[in-house]
Amino acid sequence: LQTMSGNEDDWLALKPQEPSPSQCCGSGCKPCIYDVYEKELAQWERAKAKQDKSLLMEKKEQSNNSELNPDTFTAFNISSVEQLTEDTYQYKFELPGNSSLQLSLGQHIVLRGVVNGLEVQRAYTPISPGDAEGYFEVLMKCYEAGLMSQYIKTWKKGDTVFWRGPFGGFPYRPNKYGELLMLASGTGLAPMLPILQSITDDEEDETFVTLVGCFRTFDKIYLKPLLQDLARYWNVRIFYVLSQETSLEKLPWSYQENTYLGRLDEDLMKTVINSCRRKPFVLICGSSAFNEDMNRYLKAAGIEENSCFVF
Repeated sequence: LQTMSGNEDDWLALKPQEPSPSQCCGSGCKPCIYDVYEKELAQWERAKAKQDKSLLMEKKEQSNNSELNPDTFTAFNISSVEQLTEDTYQYKFELPGNSSLQLSLGQHIVLRGVVNGLEVQRAYTPISPGDAEGYFEVLMKCYEAGLMSQYIKTWKKGDTVFWRGPFGGFPYRPNKYGELLMLASGTGLAPMLPILQSITDDEEDETFVTLVGCFRTFDKIYLKPLLQDLARYWNVRIFYVLSQETSLEKLPWSYQENTYLGRLDEDLMKTVINSCRRKPFVLICGSSAFNEDMNRYLKAAGIEENSCFVF
């Protein structure tokens, strides 16, 4: 009997842990961390029924071959850390040799962090082109009270962190839409950039793009040089909406005519849509409150739901 209960303890120690809600990033990943858990639990139950631990061996918790995988976490090294604003950072991760992540447009990847013994997972969209060789870059905003932010703030060059994916994405094809209207709040800019860059990189792609970036102040606009470069293309327009800036006069003159003060509300949305050169297909990315507001204003402006995609 002694050996039996000892054996029972061994099996319990091997049993997969059920994820806590903080571990689910809520982005609708396939497989979700709960799907992975169900799969591992079924595997554990089969192995236990047969009393054969070798059946658990295929369980790969994390891999080090630097191939991104939706089911398991893969280790990546941080090659640089750049602070963009007081609370926003751009991190560069190494990929072995000249390999690339091979993400399709707007796909996100999921980061795993451990804070005070609690595992947290969050979704982020790389801002580097999907075919960038040897690296990928992610824009991250750190919040005072954010669990994941506490973990991210400790990162330095050379650290190893774990990602899995890719998930989601927007099925973009060149010239599929007459005009894309991108509504982004803060780091919601991230999934828009690879799509925008794929359009400007492709001379055959004549899609018009109107990007509306919502930020609190001028200082909070990320990646200004990149956005200014993109705005020089014949088919790209970029507007900024600054909710806490008091006067346009304080801004550099090159920003004054394409910046609005206040919030992106129903009236401003109608103005933007009326200025579009073709009937737009709309991409939205921001907080859930921002996404809900945008959907409401678009509806009021006569844009149907099947002409919108929310990241």
